[in-house]
Order: sequence, then structure tokens, then C-alpha cells
Amino acid sequence: MSLIDLKNYVAGKLVAPHANNWLDNVNPATGETYSRVPESDSRDVQAAVAAAREAFPNWSSLPSAERANWLRRLADAIDAHFEELAAAETNDNGKPIRYSRTVDIPRVSVNFRFFASMCESFASESHASSDGINYTLRQPIGVVTCISPWNLPLYLFTWKIAPALATGNCVVGKPSEVTPYTAFLLGKICHEIGFPAGVLNILHGSGGGVGNAIVTHEGIQAVSFTGGTKTGAHIAAQVAPRFKKLSLELGGKNPNIIFADCDYEQTLQTTLRSSFQNQGQICLCGSRVYVQRPIFAKFCDDLSELTKRLAVGDPMDPQTEQGAVVSAPHQQKILSYIELAKQEGGEIRVGGAAATIPGRCANGFFVQPTIITGLDDQCRTNQEEIFGPVITIQPFDDEDEVIARANSTPYGLSATIWTNQLQRAHRVAKALDVGVVWINSWLVRDLRTPFGGVKNSGVGREGGLESMRFFTEPKNVFVKY
Repeated sequence: MSLIDLKNYVAGKLVAPHANNWLDNVNPATGETYSRVPESDSRDVQAAVAAAREAFPNWSSLPSAERANWLRRLADAIDAHFEELAAAETNDNGKPIRYSRTVDIPRVSVNFRFFASMCESFASESHASSDGINYTLRQPIGVVTCISPWNLPLYLFTWKIAPALATGNCVVGKPSEVTPYTAFLLGKICHEIGFPAGVLNILHGSGGGVGNAIVTHEGIQAVSFTGGTKTGAHIAAQVAPRFKKLSLELGGKNPNIIFADCDYEQTLQTTLRSSFQNQGQICLCGSRVYVQRPIFAKFCDDLSELTKRLAVGDPMDPQTEQGAVVSAPHQQKILSYIELAKQEGGEIRVGGAAATIPGRCANGFFVQPTIITGLDDQCRTNQEEIFGPVITIQPFDDEDEVIARANSTPYGLSATIWTNQLQRAHRVAKALDVGVVWINSWLVRDLRTPFGGVKNSGVGREGGLESMRFFTEPKNVFVKY
């Protein structure tokens, strides 16, 4: 089988990497290498930054309505390539095609349309006094980088790119080298519609190679990164001495708190989804499930039964609910944590092993959805991010206890609370050390709201005005009467 060579997108053109070095791109459902990814280097970064700098004066000076129109044209073109993008996302990532079609790719065009509207309505402040008026200009930063992860590849890549472009910046973007295909297709779509050259540039390659070259380049003035906490710490160490703006959306170890007075059936069904959607490879999945003791045994039994019924299989089958995890190393990482949980005294209630799928997926990277009980809060299984289809379930007795236990990890991204007591819901939400709380729901996203975490889950916020403000610099101007 001949391999497809993906290309970088620089200065409006699809180009091979300068060094002609390539990485293998593997379909996680089959274990087969099906394309090659550019292993870009500092020369590719220099070319992309130069193109972005050249494009910046014209792009930043366009009326906001014209920038918005370009973003909408891009959204229309993404919609026109919907099925191609959905299939590519599933082949690249291993996620079920049903989710690529209903979650990932629809959200991509929504990101561009949403920030096109924000671009046209973005405003800033003025402050009148007795002797004059202060007003604040919000001006684009210049050339920025957007670095995205492999779990929601094009969804999260465009979530960063769209506000950066809307506010008048030019972008050097880097998708994950593990799931590069849809970002490559985005470059092709930009080329197809004649998107202004140099405004968006997409470089492929490893984080330690091209990623490090991008964030340390003197021409990059802001860095927006989503990914692992360890990589985020490395980027922060590189960026801070260079005084670049920095936004980090990092890992999570999210608590799902279930009180006995919850709407039981709704809680059960949503917990199944929040535990295992996208094979648990969403930073917002509830991996630590706390259930109040009166319903603990029944909830464990019922959730275990539902989990056993999940259809694990070929991601291209529309009936599949659980696809492959993203790579062989990630599969081994997940399985190693399951073994660790056993050593720490955990009981495997469901799953606990690799899944074998017959047919074309016989060599794919699958893990059975896994439920573990019997662990304490301080064990590594409950403290470290696994990022796979693995959850722990633990009983609790009262509100103060579960708040302390929920807050016991280094992470603080999101939490879910299930209760029909209004006052309790508000109290617990306020007391949790997280950036996002859902009450009697999960993963309900309003793009206007701030998104991000505390502690080791990140620095800064994305979404709505937060994104628009991050990608602009405020300048105060005083005018004397």
C-alpha cells in the first residue's frame, strides 16, 4: 500500500518539510501505517513565521466584517467536506464515526461561525471623568501559535485558531503529530478557497522538534497550548523568560459526585457517557466517581451492567460506541494503570484488559471499558491522569467529606454534581477547586463561557470574550476635554 504524504501549509501553499524527514501515521483501529507526517524543523518554522509576519499588516487592518466573512467562508467549505473530514478523524484517532459525525466535525464549523460573530461584536471599555475620557483599544498581538492535542484533533485546533484569526492575528499552528490528518485537510481547504496567504500556517511534527522551535521563536508573541500537564510545564519554562503571553489548558482528574437524592436514571445514563465517551480520552471525563453510600452498591451494579453492554468495535461501524485508543503506547499506558490499580488493592468490576476485535481491527489498539472499586483517594490510580476508558467508584457519606476528597488531587479542571437539593448544589459547586462545574448534566458547552482549570489543570481561560481578550493587547488612551 502506498503511503499518503501529508504536507505543511505555509504562505498559502501545501509544502513538504525542508529536511524531507517524515514520521509514520498509524490508524489506531488497524495498527497499520497509512500516511507520512512531516517532521518539520526550525527552517520550516522560520518560513511560516516570515509568511505570517508578511500577512499581518493587511489581515490586522481588515475591517472586522471582512475577517468575519473569511471565517464564514472557511466554515462553509468545512461543511462541504463534512464526510471526508469525519472519516479522516475516525481513521486518524480511532474514535467511533458516530462521534466524528455528531460532535467533532460539526463543532469545527461552529467554532469559526461563533468567532466570526464575536469578531463583529467585540467591544472594549471607556471611562469618563471630569477632565476627559479614557478608552481602551484591543489590538491584535501579531504572530501567535496554537498547539492542539490528539483527543479532539480538529475540534480543539480550530477552537484556538478561530479567535486568533478573528482578532486580527496571524497563526502558526501545530496539531498533534499523532492525529495530523484533519489539520492537513484544513490546509487543503484553505488553499481551495483562496484563504489569504500567510494568515494561517500549519506545521506538522513532534513536540520536541518543531513544537519547541515554534514556542521559542522570537517572532512568536503568544502561545496557546492544550495538552498534557508535563508538556505544559515545559512550555511555560520556555515561554516565561521570553515574556510571551501564555494560555495552558492541561490535564484533569475530574470528580463526579452523586448524592442519594439524584435523579437516578438520568445520573446513571449520563455517568456512563461521562466515563467512557471517546474512550475516556476527553479531559472533562469524570474518572473519579463518588456515590453516596445509600445508593452505592446499586449504582455500582447498574453502571457495571450498562458498561458491559457498550459496543466495542470497528470505529467505522455506525453501531460502535467504543473505538480504539489513540496509539499503541497509549494503550500500554492505560493497561499499566489497570495493573497498578490491582497492585494498590483495587477490584476490577468490569473490563480490565485489552479488547480483541475480529476482522480488519484485529491488530488495533483497543481497551475494554473498565470500572475499579476498593481504592483510597491517595493511591496513584486516583491521583494521576490515565486518560482512557478507566474509572474508579468510591462511596462517601456526607457533603464535607466528598468535597475534601474531590479536591484531593493536583488537578482542578471540571466536576459534575448530581443532586436535587438546590442549596447543596450551589454550596458544593462553590467549594470545589475546579474551573468548570456541571450540575445534573455533563459536557454542556456554551461557547460564550470561560473554559479552563486551576492548579495543574492550566493557566488562563478560553471561550467567548476570554479568547478574544487573550489574543489582543489592551491599550489605554486618555483624551483631555
